[in-house]
Amino acid sequence: MPKNFLNRSHSRALTKQHKIAVAGVAALGTAAVALSAAPSNADTVTTGAPAATAQVATAQVASGTVLHNVKGTITDQLAADIVKVDTFAAQKKAADAAAAKKAAAKAAADAAVKKAAQQRAVKAAVSRAVVRPQMQTVAAKTYSNNLDGWIRQALDIMKSKNIPGSYSGLHRNIMRESSGNPLAINNWDINAINGIPSKGLLQVIPPTFQAYHVAGTSWNIYDPVANITAAANYAAHRYGSIDNVNSAY
Repeated sequence: MPKNFLNRSHSRALTKQHKIAVAGVAALGTAAVALSAAPSNADTVTTGAPAATAQVATAQVASGTVLHNVKGTITDQLAADIVKVDTFAAQKKAADAAAAKKAAAKAAADAAVKKAAQQRAVKAAVSRAVVRPQMQTVAAKTYSNNLDGWIRQALDIMKSKNIPGSYSGLHRNIMRESSGNPLAINNWDINAINGIPSKGLLQVIPPTFQAYHVAGTSWNIYDPVANITAAANYAAHRYGSIDNVNSAY
């Protein structure tokens, strides 16, 4: 056989073996790719049949089945993530709504408390306004413009100033000193001689009237109430009470 024929035969034989080897390597590589793309919980490849497994993997890669499953898995994961995001957003929205409702309830409660306080303040002011006229009515007590009224008014003032004395004690001394004449004046006794005559219902000299004048009454010595209260104040300091006076004092 010619030499060049042997060389051609040998060349064709090597080329065929080379192709088989390349095909085997490609199949193994494709199987490895398919296995690496499969989910982590995929069934374990059964040993003892590597050629069949490799061929299945190769067929799956060729048909696009493996890629389709990978895409589906990723889509499912994205869908699950979207559901999670939507759930979180819904939960947050519900929490915000609950917080807003709670804040609104607190604001309403605070407003109710404030309104109740304002209503109580208004009621209290109305009550004070109702009581005030009654107190003013009591303070605006009227007295008759005569000896009885003068004595009674003087007694009310004396009571407010803690000056002792009674109606009978005042009346008795007034009748002895002036017979109930508020303009009476003594122009003959020692006081008159000294230039300070006794004046008024209880015949008080001007220095004594000024010294024992009762606040809130007139400074006119002839004023009946002012004269009585000043004389009773003087008698209280000197004799303990106008009731204890039975003669000139």
